[in-house]
Amino acid sequence: MKKREPVQNETPKMTRRGFIELSVGATVGTVACGPGTGPDKGTIGEATSGHSAGASVPSFELDEMTIADLQDGMASGDFTSRSITEMYLSRIEAIDGQGPKLLSIIETNPEALDIAASLDEERNSGNLRGPLHGIPIILKDNIDTSDKMTTTAGSYALEGSIAARDSTVAAKLREAGAVLLAKANLSEWANFRSTSSSSGWSARGGQCRNPYALNRNPCGSSSGSGVSVSANLTAAAIGTETDGSVVCPANANGIVGLKPTVGLVSRAGIIPISHSQDTAGPMTRTVRDAALVLGALTGRDDRDEDTKASVGQLASDYTRFLDLQGLQGARIGVVRKALGAQAKLDAVIEAALIALKEQGAELIDPADFDTWGEFDGTEFEVMLYEFKAGINNYLARLGEAAACKTLADLIEFNEQNRDREMPYFGQEIFIQSQNKDALTSHDYLESLETCRRLSRTEGIDAVMDRHNLDALVAPTGGPAWVTDLVHGDHSYAGSSTVAAVAGYPNITVPAGYIQGLPVGLSFFGRAWSEPTLLKLAYAYEQATEWRRAPEFKPQAIDY
Repeated sequence: MKKREPVQNETPKMTRRGFIELSVGATVGTVACGPGTGPDKGTIGEATSGHSAGASVPSFELDEMTIADLQDGMASGDFTSRSITEMYLSRIEAIDGQGPKLLSIIETNPEALDIAASLDEERNSGNLRGPLHGIPIILKDNIDTSDKMTTTAGSYALEGSIAARDSTVAAKLREAGAVLLAKANLSEWANFRSTSSSSGWSARGGQCRNPYALNRNPCGSSSGSGVSVSANLTAAAIGTETDGSVVCPANANGIVGLKPTVGLVSRAGIIPISHSQDTAGPMTRTVRDAALVLGALTGRDDRDEDTKASVGQLASDYTRFLDLQGLQGARIGVVRKALGAQAKLDAVIEAALIALKEQGAELIDPADFDTWGEFDGTEFEVMLYEFKAGINNYLARLGEAAACKTLADLIEFNEQNRDREMPYFGQEIFIQSQNKDALTSHDYLESLETCRRLSRTEGIDAVMDRHNLDALVAPTGGPAWVTDLVHGDHSYAGSSTVAAVAGYPNITVPAGYIQGLPVGLSFFGRAWSEPTLLKLAYAYEQATEWRRAPEFKPQAIDY
């Protein structure tokens, strides 16, 4: 049932071996990174082979199947939505709750099999809702569903909280015929509680693990969404991003992650951080699947004022923009300032740049930002203000039965439940946010204006205008770090901030491996440029085919 994307008039592509040969200096030095550090034994772009060191994982009939593969199986009668859903639920139990214990899922939907069976009945009667009909999809546990699943952001403070109304994302997926399979673990409160947090840890879900090397971090905050897709627990998942929370876990888990333009997808019913940056987006194993899922999510929503700007900019079918020849003649800017953090990562990206040129792209190198890195502090200031306003509004809508009705209540709850909520790190960010004034504050308005000016007018828009670019590329981030509950995260080389602060789209695609750990290449650009970015990312993905399933090894070779 595994199918390669159809190839028509395909430009000759570089093989994986060609990539490796072009990655001059593929084994670069030795860097201490955890216990047992030894000589460098791997090469860039070449994962270490064999399953002998990995956790025992049973074979899986749906392994690496795309949405189209699953639809073909249902059309032929080989599968039903119910049988697919049942297989994914069994897979979750086998390797998430047992085996490697990835801890990517907080809870499964007790109604999933019944929903799938109902969708099978619709199919049998000739009613097909679209390409997602009968397809199981996992939602991050900060996305409201009005069913038997709770929405808690991973915190015991919201334990038992069931939304009175679906989020718009959940409602649109249901309308498209998707089976809402489960809620994914995440960095608690979408990683906006502590300055020393460990990505992928939540009180309710525990520490989510990277399926490529179980001692390594899945990144976050959409940790469980990324891991569940990578480990084939679902066909697709929905993550949310304020800055890096879709693209970073996609990078660390070897999948595709798309952060849309703010306003393309409604945030109604999603636990907020920053209304100027928050968005939900698809996390999948292929660019085509990301395009399929995105098309189901778009549309104006009266519950989210920012979606008004998407009218005339959105599409309901983004697969029509996918083009194997999509890189030919494209002008792509290379953000050189995002490189230089690690020689091995740079070598992977240099090989990716060669692939882009081989497929006909014109690279403008460098295409750097005068404002790169200049607005990190003001971005955080904006988030602190907007989180307090947003979370208070969200909690107020939960009704009188809710245990916590304000951010101040959450802070008090955490203090009273330190053993469960703060065994590893605290709530410094919560406290900083609580101390902020209203959104009418001069400091807030000035910080917001600075962020938009430096990221948009003097940032992405300026660089793209100067060089007449179709898109920009940069490393999405470094390979997954060793999870450290003592010191917290220590990621590096991330490039998500400028597109996140601007509210502009960003898509990451697998670009290679370092000691068996995946890394991605990010394509980002102007507002509403999803069609262009998907076209470019698809052409790159199909020319390189880097995605390979994880092996659930206890640890990666240290480097």
